[in-house]
Amino acid sequence: MTRIFERPSVTADIVVFTTQNNELKVLLIKRGSTPFKDHWALPGGFINKGESIEQAAKRELQEETGVKNVYLEQLYTFGKPKRDPRGRIITVSYYALIKSKGVKLEAREDAAEAKWFPAYKLPELAFDHQEIIEYAKQRLQWKLEYTTVGFQLLPNEFTLTELQKIYEIILNKKFDKRNFRKKINSLDLLKYAGKMTRKVAHRPAKLYTLKKRIGEIVEIL
Repeated sequence: MTRIFERPSVTADIVVFTTQNNELKVLLIKRGSTPFKDHWALPGGFINKGESIEQAAKRELQEETGVKNVYLEQLYTFGKPKRDPRGRIITVSYYALIKSKGVKLEAREDAAEAKWFPAYKLPELAFDHQEIIEYAKQRLQWKLEYTTVGFQLLPNEFTLTELQKIYEIILNKKFDKRNFRKKINSLDLLKYAGKMTRKVAHRPAKLYTLKKRIGEIVEIL
């Protein structure tokens, strides 16, 4: 006897992080259609026939926010039976960490608006997107502790103060300046750029560059 199985639909949702004004921010869109019309949500949508899940994620991100050419890393699959009122829908989530400078947000397609929100002070979200963002924050914090991923938010040349600030913003905690620098120096990650900061009100600071590749495995914290 042939069994008939229900065919769930599949979507892709994307968590994009950045840092702005000394805060970790996440990119949200205001939904322009039901369900959850006028609620804030992650950019994302249904996968078209003939495209991969990652292709769908990049397409939806660009269509709804204008953000493109972003490296996406697969995060997790969320598939609780009643997570979407439209029916049995499974979502494959992705996340990215980008510099927001120069990124022009442009809401299109099903999005009425696109905006950066503080990752630790989010509005009420549609679907289970709060859960997805919390999982993404945890993954990002883990990666920050054992890879150099956080350096992609810095300019090519940076100060140790700027580096420490990135870690404090993403991990949402303060570090002792002396201990942080001692740990970083012990890892042989940085190379002195041979120059100092200029035209600053405070004492000039040394500028450094990263020796290793962005994302390389290093036990930092």
